[in-house]
Amino acid sequence: MTRRVVLFFLAAFLLIGSAGQAQATGYRYWSFWERDGDHWTYATQGPSLARPSDGDVQGFRFAISENSGDAAQPRGTADFATICAKTPAKDGSKRVALVLDFGTASDAPSGETPPAGRTACASVPPDATTADALAAVAGPLRYNTNALLCAIAGYPKSGCGEQVSQGEDSTSTAAPDQKTTEDENGPSVGVYAGIALVGALAGAATWQARRRRNAAD
Repeated sequence: MTRRVVLFFLAAFLLIGSAGQAQATGYRYWSFWERDGDHWTYATQGPSLARPSDGDVQGFRFAISENSGDAAQPRGTADFATICAKTPAKDGSKRVALVLDFGTASDAPSGETPPAGRTACASVPPDATTADALAAVAGPLRYNTNALLCAIAGYPKSGCGEQVSQGEDSTSTAAPDQKTTEDENGPSVGVYAGIALVGALAGAATWQARRRRNAAD
């Protein structure tokens, strides 16, 4: 009985330790947004399928996100009148305001620095898609074989929707001989504390079993 109790606590600790060391993962990519009144909504279709109307505001944000629910929204000015103030309306064309947010340094792939965010007003044919509008003002664009938008204005230079660890600092690298304060592959303080706890429980259980045997004698 005592041995089963100890094994139970040990198994519980190992499960907790494994869960604590597991890191949430996300994906580094350009998310596509549509402006609805005074707030952003995550687009339900890709830029190559969306066909904005004259006066629409659409945005793109480069970031690391787990899914659409936690995706970072574009930052900065998102007002059509402001963005397209210097682009007059023309017959046979439409104007689409675009907000381009290249993200933060922590979202950037290793060795790259995100450009400053900017806005642009694309004047395109009435049947143009968002991808057409984007290509008109923010090229070069890069897509993968699955038509996923990988780069806007050449950023980033490589990669496309790759999976990354949420805790990863993709902008900093350590020199080969540099050591961190805590070995990332080694056990944490919590692991050592857990081991000590299991040891204490095992000792207490053993003592209790001996006491019972002595009482029985």
